[in-house]
Amino acid sequence: MARVCNSCGKRPSYGHKVSHANNKTNRRWYPNLQTVRILVEGKPKRVRVCTQCLKSNRIQKAPRRQSLAATA
Repeated sequence: MARVCNSCGKRPSYGHKVSHANNKTNRRWYPNLQTVRILVEGKPKRVRVCTQCLKSNRIQKAPRRQSLAATA
């Protein structure tokens, strides 16, 4: 599964890890993705969304499912 936000398309960014001796090696910074159930065309779907999209309410979370024990 790709490390991409379903809402904003945020991807890993690239750069260098720089040591004290100024040696440079490649590294990646990953976005903070969470798997959440959201409404897509009125139906719940499980997708990966970054925490900034969750905090800013860019997505609409699906309501919790009712368990069978709670409805009886």
